[in-house]
Amino acid sequence: MAKMVIEHAHVISPKSDIAGASVVIEDGIIRAVLPPGSPMPQDGARYDADGAYLVPGFIDIHTHGAAGKDVTDPDDDAVETVARAKLQEGCTSFAPTTLTLDEQTLRTSVEHVAAYKEAGEKYSKAIGVHLEGPFINPACLGAQNPAFVRKPDIDEVLRHQSVAKITQVTFAAEMEGGVEFTRACLENGIVPSCGHSKAGYAEFATAYAAGLRHLTHFCNQMTPLHHRNIGLVGAGFLHGDVRTEVICDKIHLCPEMIRLVFALRPRESIVMITDSMRASHLPDGPSSLGGLDVIVKDGQARLASNGALAGSVLKMNVALRNVHEVTKLPLSEIIQCTSWNQAAELGLGDTLGKVETGYTADLAVLDPDTFAVRDVFVGGKKA
Repeated sequence: MAKMVIEHAHVISPKSDIAGASVVIEDGIIRAVLPPGSPMPQDGARYDADGAYLVPGFIDIHTHGAAGKDVTDPDDDAVETVARAKLQEGCTSFAPTTLTLDEQTLRTSVEHVAAYKEAGEKYSKAIGVHLEGPFINPACLGAQNPAFVRKPDIDEVLRHQSVAKITQVTFAAEMEGGVEFTRACLENGIVPSCGHSKAGYAEFATAYAAGLRHLTHFCNQMTPLHHRNIGLVGAGFLHGDVRTEVICDKIHLCPEMIRLVFALRPRESIVMITDSMRASHLPDGPSSLGGLDVIVKDGQARLASNGALAGSVLKMNVALRNVHEVTKLPLSEIIQCTSWNQAAELGLGDTLGKVETGYTADLAVLDPDTFAVRDVFVGGKKA
């Protein structure tokens, strides 16, 4: 049996903060988390964390690309390139996220995800595909391509599902057939998520009754809070059991909104994402998203045509640092929103997202001052 001991680690896990701890890993599974002063196993390889934070590997359920590639690119190596970049920011799992495009392009993207998994997932693990669109409201495009918007169609989703697991579909619940689509997604083990939507609260409530419990990139491209119609933003604050994705780059959400979200929303309902696009991990300059020209300047990705935000260049370790700086909350509270909440929603909460006995040893080692990623372990192997 392959055994390794990570020593001198500051373990940060949901509701757990242990400085000077050791973590015993065997065959890719955490067998023990030992507080300082505990008897140590004498066998096995050693890794000295040297006081760094040891956290659950991040799970990014909404990421389009990085390092010059988008998961919808026709290139056979696009998914692997993105997976390698995600690993460098501490993501041990990710959901390759598509765009509003034609069905054949989406099919090719799903096939590439399936091929990456079949080849052994050399870098970050692809836990499933997030279809962002094409079933969105054309009045809430953001940086999505209007040429390919269409009505919710569960048959199209299931055609993709036959190739690779679809974990989530972002759609506008107010579109024709939206309520039936919500139910159909749930019946097929897919998370329905409302986003790029003009749904008012009444329309949300109808979809909520059908099982809707997720909002895509909270506050962005959705109906805002208003005192006569609280919209989707109000719905996110009102319903504690609705998971809300948050892009904590201090651009999509200003620092005060990040503070508000973490002050008012239950920890188990906050899902931190990057919504990263191909320019992530690259310098500022021209780029593209879904066939639309993008300019990245001062760390902001915007459409060249109208200045709309076009995803982000955010990294998950930076998002964690941002939330910690803005909210001043203990890391053991915030860290739940980077990994375990995602795992729990996808039915993986008993194996991923915690540094605890019995969990898969998907771990990130972070510099305690800068949150830079020092090392990453996937299944107990240093990647």
